[in-house]
Amino acid sequence: MSSKPPVQDDSDADLVVSRPKRAAAGIHSLTESMPQALSAMGPVRSLKTLLAMNQKDGFDCMSCAWPDPPDRKIAEFCENGAKAVTWEAGLLTVPRDFWETNSVSSMRDRSEYWLGQQGRLVDPVYKPAGSDHYQPVSWDNAFRIVARELHALESPDEAVFYTSGRTSNETAFQYQLFARAFGTNNLPDCSNMCHESTGLAMGDTIGVGKCAITYEDFAKSDLIIIMGQNPGTCHPRMLTALEEAKQAGAEIVAINPLPEAGLINFRNPQKPRGLVGTGTDLADQFLQIRLAGDMALMQAVAKRVFRAEAAAPGAVLDHAFLEEHCQGLEEYRAHMEKVDDQVVMAATGLRTAEIDELAARYLKADKVIVTWAMGLTQHKRAVPTIKEIINLLLLRGNIGKPGAGPSPIRGHSNVQGDRTMGIWEQMPPAFLDALGKEFNFDPPRENGADAVQSIRDMRDGKLKVFVAMGGNLVGAISDTAVAEAALQKLTLSVQVSTKLNRSHAFVGEQALIMPTMGRTEIDRQASGEQFVTVEDTVCAVHASYGKVEPVGANLLSEMAIVSRLARAVLGSDHPIDWAGFEANYDSIREHIAHVCKGCEDYNNKVRRPGGFVLPHPPRDSRTFPTPSGKAIFTVSGIETVEVPEGRLLLQTVRAHDQFNTTMYTLNDRYRGVKKGRHVLFVNPSDLAELGIADGSYVDIHSEAPDGVDRVLRQQRIISYPTARGCVAAYFPEANVLVSLDDTAEGSNTPVSKSVVVRLEKAAAPAYATAT
Repeated sequence: MSSKPPVQDDSDADLVVSRPKRAAAGIHSLTESMPQALSAMGPVRSLKTLLAMNQKDGFDCMSCAWPDPPDRKIAEFCENGAKAVTWEAGLLTVPRDFWETNSVSSMRDRSEYWLGQQGRLVDPVYKPAGSDHYQPVSWDNAFRIVARELHALESPDEAVFYTSGRTSNETAFQYQLFARAFGTNNLPDCSNMCHESTGLAMGDTIGVGKCAITYEDFAKSDLIIIMGQNPGTCHPRMLTALEEAKQAGAEIVAINPLPEAGLINFRNPQKPRGLVGTGTDLADQFLQIRLAGDMALMQAVAKRVFRAEAAAPGAVLDHAFLEEHCQGLEEYRAHMEKVDDQVVMAATGLRTAEIDELAARYLKADKVIVTWAMGLTQHKRAVPTIKEIINLLLLRGNIGKPGAGPSPIRGHSNVQGDRTMGIWEQMPPAFLDALGKEFNFDPPRENGADAVQSIRDMRDGKLKVFVAMGGNLVGAISDTAVAEAALQKLTLSVQVSTKLNRSHAFVGEQALIMPTMGRTEIDRQASGEQFVTVEDTVCAVHASYGKVEPVGANLLSEMAIVSRLARAVLGSDHPIDWAGFEANYDSIREHIAHVCKGCEDYNNKVRRPGGFVLPHPPRDSRTFPTPSGKAIFTVSGIETVEVPEGRLLLQTVRAHDQFNTTMYTLNDRYRGVKKGRHVLFVNPSDLAELGIADGSYVDIHSEAPDGVDRVLRQQRIISYPTARGCVAAYFPEANVLVSLDDTAEGSNTPVSKSVVVRLEKAAAPAYATAT
């Protein structure tokens, strides 16, 4: 539909660095997003999409999983949500001659930014064995190719079925059903790389691995502690909820190695004060913690809580709650008495007075929310760190009452819904029993491979066929070079996608790209227009209705693709009614109602305006579905990351104009970076000690336990107020520095937030020298 020339690749030749911002949103959120929308979609399509976004009769944002407020505004979207819609619903499409001009190997030399800017994929394409080019192929032939290669496997476990978090509940349920009907539990998803640590920690301690609050709880809270999180960029609509909480009297504490503009001041673009005034100051206290120091901080606060209880027996701890609902308190109390304050100071980089202040805020507050994201989940000790958050909340009964509870914030639109629908390599027996009973078959019982293990198995030749329902595994996973080589060992790569990414350039002997419709687009099937459902971060499930015509006549919905794939692989006479699922999505929702816990009467519930909220026993009734029926205090020793002299600790971060591996532009407005991404943020005192000048170039080497020299070259240094001893680099570029085998204990999540690195001076790139 459009033949706009491709954009220039991201050479950083025009990189501009300025002072970081101290306020988020405001008029700039409009001037940055609206011109992009109008240019890519035109005025009519822009209005149809943006005004329908996150509305009860509209479509759910395909970006973050932030929940919708009970009362929706006319414009219920943020700057980055508008950019996500523009990226998906823009009219630029990939022309057929693109595949003749651009070989697979040439695409490996292109950046994620360039690939994503080529436009929407509208025709299925196939790369035959021995060829370096994709070529257009019919849908029927595409499905036959997949069936042929899956049938040629010696075992179903030689195939892996990956899922992105943007997939709808209906597609996720059908997709996992297909994989299990084929015979494997190899169902990794993007949650393996982000909140897997959360699910394990919360499941072990309170019995449910999901957020234990509602949207309304923010405005009812006395204290909100925000850890390892940058809501101004990753889920900007959270700032509105924080502003509402602040206006209702809540205190807010931000704990992060980097000062983030969105937690300093929020200029609400939907209010006059936000557009032309001073906005709302959010964080009452900012604790600039060292990377991986969060567990030590939580233990230090808990130690102070016990001291306060000893000074005023019966007046601090919630004894009634602890006696009725918890176990392990005394063991935990004894452990806290042994916490070494010097170890805490070394791990956190904080002053005693700062921790005392946080503890005083916690002790003063009756209702406390602790909320976190990937800044906590991607450490070696991520699971015990999150368990320490639960410990602290339990002490004063801050679970299962209004305005209080643990609140992990999911970063991808329906990643939580995927898990509810069965997308997990370790689904419990109860789910598999219900699935088998509903469809009259025996699902496989042995746990499958997660995302990291899948790459290992590809590398070792144990996997032959890779099917991806969305996502960009090569871009998102750790140890980029290993992942790229592993994918190229496959017999067949199949990727259901809306746009190009680097996973389309690192593929097996054969490769297929199946283009799919986006969430913004009207989905017409045999029974009429369809809708899908999604689950947000607070367990609310609601409908999503496409509003604009698809950009290509040859596109299929995700549901249609999975349905036809299942029929091609399992046979047209298979007893499961795959064709019926495609014809009318109500049919699969009836099965969801029978299989998925909390989804009874699903078709009726999702048709209610705003949908419904899944049950959550700890939140709803202070009932804890653990083996003992009680919430569990856990004991963990503090283990600091050993950082040798002259080394730093690395964390990966997103830029502002970015969602996961998708770059909308090359700008990071809040951090003062424009037109470039190959940069490192380092504290000026660390630069002085290392003898490295601001604006110079370095190669950054990781020092993983395996001894492999992983390097990211020619990164420009930016003197930045990050925590001492720490350095930040952009994801996914810095994934090359994270060893595939360096993962969180228990969850196997890549340790992308605590990588020991060294900086070595490097020559400036040619373009930098020239300018």
